[in-house]
Amino acid sequence: MMNSAENNFPARLQYLPLSLLAPLPLFTLQPLLQRVITHLSRRRPELFARFGAHTRKTFLIDPLNLPFVFLLRLDPRRPQLLARRREHPMAHDARIAGTFLTFLDMVDGRLDGDALFFNRDLVIEGDTEAVVCLRNAIDDMEGSVADDVADFFGLPGRAALFVLRRIKRNSGELR
Repeated sequence: MMNSAENNFPARLQYLPLSLLAPLPLFTLQPLLQRVITHLSRRRPELFARFGAHTRKTFLIDPLNLPFVFLLRLDPRRPQLLARRREHPMAHDARIAGTFLTFLDMVDGRLDGDALFFNRDLVIEGDTEAVVCLRNAIDDMEGSVADDVADFFGLPGRAALFVLRRIKRNSGELR
């Protein structure tokens, strides 16, 4: 029989990245994040072309189990993806919050953004019209943004994505 500590292990495990990544200096991530978003804009121009009036909107992507947030701007001419400490986020038009693996499932096309919102796995604040535009663009894509990012990193990226998908699949609580 499982005791409560064993039964609660996946819930505790989902916040492990928070403590492991806290000491990471964000300036080391910035060039990499910019290369990733530039790669995506070249690989998926249809995703970036759909934003119309929302191309200059800034989305605060808030993975609750990471020590930082991401600021995303999907302007096809000048896309940006920046990491900021939670204590120092920048101004934004919309905020989308959930765990890292919930975001992974969403950009992987495995989970519907509406269902995540109504199940309270995602919190959305601010310009909901811009968020709906983002969700529709991701939902209408062929393939997976997660695969595109993993491919950018080659074999190590694909291996990391495989492990993350397996963790997610083996633990329904780990979102």
